[in-house]
Amino acid sequence: MSKLVLFFVVILTMLNIISPISKAEAKEKVYQIATDITFAPFEFQDVNGDFVGIDMDLMAAIAKDQGFKYEMKPLGFNAAVQALESKQVDAVIAGMSITDERQMKFDFSEPYFDSGIIMAVDSDNDKVSSYKDLKGQKVAVKTGTEGASFAESIKDKYGFSIVTFDDSANMYEEVRTGNSVAVFDDYPVLAYGIKQGNGLKIVTDKEAGASYGFAVSKGQNTELLEMFNTGLANLKASGEYQEILDKYLETGSDEEAKSGFFGLLKESFPSLLSGLKMTLILTVVSLLIATVLGIIFGLLRIAKSKILRTIAGIYIDIFRGTPLIVQAFFIYFGIPAALDFRITAVAAGLITLSLNAGAYMAEIVRGGIQSVDKGQMEAARSLGLPYGKAMRKVVLPQAIQLMIPAFINQFVITLKDTSILSIIGINELTQSGKIIIARNLESFQMWLIVGIMYFIVIMILTKVSNRLERRIKNGQA
Repeated sequence: MSKLVLFFVVILTMLNIISPISKAEAKEKVYQIATDITFAPFEFQDVNGDFVGIDMDLMAAIAKDQGFKYEMKPLGFNAAVQALESKQVDAVIAGMSITDERQMKFDFSEPYFDSGIIMAVDSDNDKVSSYKDLKGQKVAVKTGTEGASFAESIKDKYGFSIVTFDDSANMYEEVRTGNSVAVFDDYPVLAYGIKQGNGLKIVTDKEAGASYGFAVSKGQNTELLEMFNTGLANLKASGEYQEILDKYLETGSDEEAKSGFFGLLKESFPSLLSGLKMTLILTVVSLLIATVLGIIFGLLRIAKSKILRTIAGIYIDIFRGTPLIVQAFFIYFGIPAALDFRITAVAAGLITLSLNAGAYMAEIVRGGIQSVDKGQMEAARSLGLPYGKAMRKVVLPQAIQLMIPAFINQFVITLKDTSILSIIGINELTQSGKIIIARNLESFQMWLIVGIMYFIVIMILTKVSNRLERRIKNGQA
């Protein structure tokens, strides 16, 4: 009887999942909406850790007007678009231009902002004032933006090359340091950055650009798109839409006073501490899983069965032979898209780090075991110990002492590798730094603070690990 009840519960759950969502049900659903949060004044994080900007305020006002719930997923622009393609999120709002190519994959709302393109150079540069002056020079753009598309369309005519970045702050820093001579960007974003003190100046008139839209996957979440359009129309009619624009494009863009290194540290410390906490959680949990995987596959690598050795070899070769960033994208975007399911960024990050570190751990285990003199195993077997018990009681204890330095090194490598997971939107220490830079454009000081935090944590862990190693070697642990 209990199995029959369970069967019907499963069937009803599946029917509920696959049935179309009515407007009433839509308002009970919590929509997952991806954004950039490094694209001020449309989306960024303020000093209190809240998501603000034109897009954020519009989304909140429309959701309130229409009565639906949503959760904002802070990803980079590229990751946000890929998350929508793989159906990891329900929608994207990130200053996303409506183009013919994108309309083949996504359904867009009515335009909520008309953009345009301008060019800027370093504030001290008096040699570049038009496109003709770009010949033989490098120009910085941000991936997926109208500025990047415009630069691509004129680069052959004016003879310049393009350098691409994933966020605005690094793009501006590229020009300030002189590595690139100019930048193309959406005019409200660039104008806002200049007023915030990014060290650039505008030297061209605005070029016509595309309009921004709220996007959902083709044929998906039509009820959400309908509510967005209705809410947008209501906001325009009430005047609230214009108030939101004025808040960021007029009165909200005055340059903030620079607080200096220690002022920036004090202001940013809560956000950085939260990012550091996530970094440590990712590192510790993934290494615990990786250690188990490493022992299993390390033992398989030296097993007598050729099939078991081949299985272990394939696993190790795949995860040691491909970049971690590719593995993260594949696990977070590729597999869910292929199998049509969702996975959180943190879960995908833990799986990626665990499998990657597990492959290296397996080789550490294999090397440690093979470093133990073969006579130890032969002596244990001659005393009547089974192979498994001889391995656990005699060989592995000696091998562990040989493995400790390599284990410590892998711990440090994994901790630093967590920074790569910022690409899929995990708010670890590096991502926290990026978000803060998007708000205040203090790249040098912010990265210095982040670097110091990594250094302190790694040094503490290294000292603790070295002490543990000495105790184990001295037989005190």
